[in-house]
Amino acid sequence: METKSKITNVSKTVKSDNWGKLEDLNFDYHFNNGTSKRLSFEMYGKSDGIAVLLYNPKTDKVVLSKQFRAPVYNHGIQNGFLIEVVGGAIDENESPEKAAIRETEEEVGYKIKSVQKVSTVFLSPGIVNEKVHLFIGEYSENDNHKNGGGVSAEDEEIEILEVDFLEAFKMIETQEIIDARTIMLLQYVQLNKMMR
Repeated sequence: METKSKITNVSKTVKSDNWGKLEDLNFDYHFNNGTSKRLSFEMYGKSDGIAVLLYNPKTDKVVLSKQFRAPVYNHGIQNGFLIEVVGGAIDENESPEKAAIRETEEEVGYKIKSVQKVSTVFLSPGIVNEKVHLFIGEYSENDNHKNGGGVSAEDEEIEILEVDFLEAFKMIETQEIIDARTIMLLQYVQLNKMMR
């Protein structure tokens, strides 16, 4: 049976629409054994997002951020503070690339001209509706405009970290870096031998 015809009678019910939207996706699922069943799945999300790893091949450094994340705090890990790449939501009518460049300046203060697409991923496809577009962006010291630190109107307070690539990569092993987007992008740079 084709995947498309396995799912019929689709409907959605919005349960909450605050910062993000929580909704039920309801449908009839037709199993390979010939039976069918009405299923309902909760989905949560806001808009699609971006993640950007800034790297400098001349200095072998990367730019990361450190900020408070309530779910990390809820798990009792690192007092809720997570080391991660630049990340954020794509605004309405904004391309992922433009969002990546905008978020880079807002969060870490680097005004870069372009980014290179790595992939598009779902980080928790069982419940989270968000697609995340992964990028890398080359930077130099001339790109640092000394602003950054997040958008105060969005209650962001971001510490900017510039660290040696090898040190950042070791932080995966020590579990100082536990953010999936950050791990994937650091591994991408390592696998492609973009840093010494």
